[in-house]
Amino acid sequence: MIKHGWPCPSIQNVVATVNLDCRLNLIMLSQHARNVEYKPKKFHAVIMRIRNPRTTTLVFGSGKVVITGAKSIDDAHLAGRKHARAIQKCGYRTNFLDFRVQNVVGSCSVGFHVRLEGFHLANVQFASYEPEIFPGLVYRLANKQAVILVFANGKIVLTGAKSVDAMYEAFALIYPLLLDYRL
Repeated sequence: MIKHGWPCPSIQNVVATVNLDCRLNLIMLSQHARNVEYKPKKFHAVIMRIRNPRTTTLVFGSGKVVITGAKSIDDAHLAGRKHARAIQKCGYRTNFLDFRVQNVVGSCSVGFHVRLEGFHLANVQFASYEPEIFPGLVYRLANKQAVILVFANGKIVLTGAKSVDAMYEAFALIYPLLLDYRL
């Protein structure tokens, strides 16, 4: 996949979901739990935060939970468990079901500037580039495992991957193409 000497993307965010298998009273939860925020006129979910691992979680009345901000899949799983335990301490019978990673976001600098116009013209079926709207080129892989944002300064963002391996595989596919368009 990623060859020796190539830059390696680092994970910036992992988004995961879990089902707690119980209905929740969000008003009661916001009054009894710590580090929570609930503004029902703005958003119909309780926002819970923890410091280790540093994550933010959206807790919905249906018992569905969305974990964001983790730096690894293991951290996302641990954060989900900690949030489930905090909800359990408020008097709910929770079950930790259907943990799924929804998105892995990584970023990297390739170490050189990229000619985005030329790259776009050569890969028009996969790439879209409209600098008046967004300064980066959006490259969608054919198998839809990830979306890659490429910027002229050589920074790239990989998003939409369901696993860390898929993110690295997406990088391994795009990096050789970028080498042809270095400045």
